Amino acid sequence: MSHTVRIVVDAMGGDYAPAEPVRGAVEAANRESSIEVIFTGDEEAIRKELSALTYPEDRVRIVPTTQVIETGEPPVKAIQTKKDSSLVVGLQLVHKGEADAFVSSGSTGAVLAGGQAIVKKTRGIQRAPLAPLIPTASGASLLIDCGASVDARPQHLVQFAVIGSLYMKEVMGLKEPKVGLVNIGAEEEKGNALCKETYPLLKECKDIHFIGNVEARDIPRGVADVYVTEAFVGNVILKMFEGVGGVFLSEMKQAMMSSARSKIGGLLVKPALKETLKKFDASNYGGAPLLGLRGLVVKTHGSSKAKEFTNTLLQCLQFQQQDVNGKIQAFLESRTEPAD
Repeated sequence: MSHTVRIVVDAMGGDYAPAEPVRGAVEAANRESSIEVIFTGDEEAIRKELSALTYPEDRVRIVPTTQVIETGEPPVKAIQTKKDSSLVVGLQLVHKGEADAFVSSGSTGAVLAGGQAIVKKTRGIQRAPLAPLIPTASGASLLIDCGASVDARPQHLVQFAVIGSLYMKEVMGLKEPKVGLVNIGAEEEKGNALCKETYPLLKECKDIHFIGNVEARDIPRGVADVYVTEAFVGNVILKMFEGVGGVFLSEMKQAMMSSARSKIGGLLVKPALKETLKKFDASNYGGAPLLGLRGLVVKTHGSSKAKEFTNTLLQCLQFQQQDVNGKIQAFLESRTEPAD
């Protein structure tokens, strides 16, 4: 019998809580007998959602909480003052070893602050980056960092590249992930001071397959498997991806409905188009893990629906089964980099 992976789900975080987190988590538990779900939040509200679902009662339980951290609250203050919030209690369960992973679509700032303050960084990690999988023409690629470490230094980006490469090997099954440095040009001398200082360090790093600088227009094409950048640029890229995708779909639907001829054409291409668009559906890839912590913390979009929660829990299962944290720790212990 496979080892059970205990995953805490913040049932009160996000735009569609508690309905979508509960539905998605239950679906994951129904699919995988190795998943145990622990909901944190308003017990009455969670039970109301569960009452309409079929689920394995021996692998789904609730840890009641009385507070919720709202998106607009100052993250650090909220973590310090709302000790009985669904988010803080969930992170504490991971810290105490009573759970293996934590998933939330609540306040990004609170998840990042709480992850590092409560779960804590693993030994040797200088900065813990947020690393979502993004859809590209060649499959899923890792964007690291997309929001956790603004004003990172060159040595931080090198560590991002190494742990991002390990993640893609262990979770995505790539033998030799291609690592690119996000820059404004392909030439080695291009970019700001951070990129110029980071490039030679990545080039000399024997633990990754570095392919050089990568421009933003190359990211959707999937020229690399790991895109390394600091949080400010990474977050802009991620939000631009989401925005362009949404506008493109809206405009395409509008064009197909603009005339009788376009409606007929739309019906003809719909099956092929639907299959193609599946590749670019970010919800298929789950949430963004905060890599380099002593336990697994994953942030999903604030607007996440059940499907994304389901895939995020399945992602957590694979992360734990492959012992990604253990492999990152083992690698770091073989190095002598100072902690930040």
